[in-house]
Amino acid sequence: MNITDIKALSSQKKHLYVAGLVIALALTCFAPSTAQAKYASFVIDADTGRVLHSVNADTRNYPASLTKMMTLFMLFEALEAKKITMNTKMRVSRRATWQPPSRLGVKAGSTIRVKDAIYALVTKSANDVATVVAEALGGTEWEFAKEMTKRAHEIGMKSTTFRNASGLPNRRQMSTARDMAKLGDELWKRFPQYYGFFKTEKWSYKGRTYGNHNKLMKRYDGMDGIKTGYIRAAGFNLVSSVNRGGHRVIGVVFGGKTPTHRNNIMARILDNAFTEIDPQMMAAYKKGKKAEKAKKAYEIASRRTSTAWGVQVGAYGSIKTARTQAIAAVKRAPSYLAGAKTLVVPLKNGKKSVYRARVVGIEKREAYRACKALKRLKQPCMVFKAKNTEVAMNR
Repeated sequence: MNITDIKALSSQKKHLYVAGLVIALALTCFAPSTAQAKYASFVIDADTGRVLHSVNADTRNYPASLTKMMTLFMLFEALEAKKITMNTKMRVSRRATWQPPSRLGVKAGSTIRVKDAIYALVTKSANDVATVVAEALGGTEWEFAKEMTKRAHEIGMKSTTFRNASGLPNRRQMSTARDMAKLGDELWKRFPQYYGFFKTEKWSYKGRTYGNHNKLMKRYDGMDGIKTGYIRAAGFNLVSSVNRGGHRVIGVVFGGKTPTHRNNIMARILDNAFTEIDPQMMAAYKKGKKAEKAKKAYEIASRRTSTAWGVQVGAYGSIKTARTQAIAAVKRAPSYLAGAKTLVVPLKNGKKSVYRARVVGIEKREAYRACKALKRLKQPCMVFKAKNTEVAMNR
């Protein structure tokens, strides 16, 4: 083989290599994302483990700052094992100060007490403090994240992987609504001595006061935690724990469009869950003073957010078909309709009756977006302003 042949062969190999690289990059770009869908919601009865609501519960999504629930779980275990105390001072590294917002603004070389770190994670959702905790307990945040994942699997969160302690964007940091409900349940049951931190509304540190990001906790009676989360790839996430009438439920929402959208969905699926657990208890509860106060707050919130809207997805010859179509609509557009009330409304048409399939108790904007999504799926849909009787049936 002469030098010309060798050069030709080398050139051919180079072209094959480049072609292979282009194909590999194309496959990478067009491969399906690990996170299959952004929206998911899930509710369990914490006393029995019974599933009360489930939409995309096992779809892997980005947990965002819900990750800090696991960071706190690890911190609580260290406290329980007496490896640290509430007054233990944790040193702030330069790397911790480089974390993007939300931040407490701790300085490199300074220290922060464990107790203050807990408050910072619960209220401010401070990413810099999450790194401080990770480095204090694990040496490095990477090693701590590996321990978080290992521990998560041990408590039953089999679909969860952590890559950092804060929930900042990482394409391999994944969880599910079911797993996050499991974590919320574990926090409540395992650490009653520390669980009270999650209902903190305000916390003051070095002359500044920080409010809890979980605004729903202020208006939803019985809610005592747990954590909000947001990154652009995830949407607005929330894990809620509510104790009402001696019953506790854990709710999870992934992928809310806005904080209000997320909170409204959570309120609806929690209301439905309590009604399913004990209708008589809920009826009695609504008659009490607390219920009256909650009802007024709910009515004010309803007026502000205009939730007296609905969608109609057709009129059918039987009640059964209409009900089936209404339920199917909720499943087809869960990010707008999850937790809303399905209704069948009869209409006399000469000697015959038709039955209108409706979903009520949503915002005007959600209603129009739901119809748009349903029409793309070839589902007939129209938006309407719900009557007072229909709104009342949804409460």
